Amino acid sequence: MLGFTLLIALVGAERIAELIVARRHRRWARSRGGVEYGRGHYPGIVAAHVGLLGGALLEAWLLDRPFIPVLGWSMLSVAVLAQGLRWWCIAALGRRWNTRVIIVPHLPLVDKGPYRLLRHPNYVAVVAEGIALPLVHTCWLTALLFTLVNLGLLRARIRTENTALRHAADTTPAPS
Repeated sequence: MLGFTLLIALVGAERIAELIVARRHRRWARSRGGVEYGRGHYPGIVAAHVGLLGGALLEAWLLDRPFIPVLGWSMLSVAVLAQGLRWWCIAALGRRWNTRVIIVPHLPLVDKGPYRLLRHPNYVAVVAEGIALPLVHTCWLTALLFTLVNLGLLRARIRTENTALRHAADTTPAPS
């Protein structure tokens, strides 16, 4: 159980690192005229991710969830791969990556890294991690609840992001 607690703490530290990077990127974007879209759903996303980490810990400790090696190790592998995909997305987007939807005018869409393959690869990572991380220690209630909440949030988020990207494409001059 202590190993799972440490894993959740490490993921929490990773989230804090993401927020630090996002804050720096938000300042950069705003200094270049960046416009934020969809502020209304952002607090829900933050609450869901805090709930994922806190819920997994509470469920593991309070309901005495067992570590089942075949499930735990395979889900840990999925969670680690999801983190790798998330940071590949961050690297591919560079300063344009953010936890918020901020569009800097006149920049072309990113089409490198995982964005060559998928329109929203970061959300693949979020879905995979939301299922896998709690299941490392058989916290299936947290995995189920987060997944249901997250699906609703991602629906709003992807709709907002697609609208913002369409708007950006309409204002970006064609390459010469």
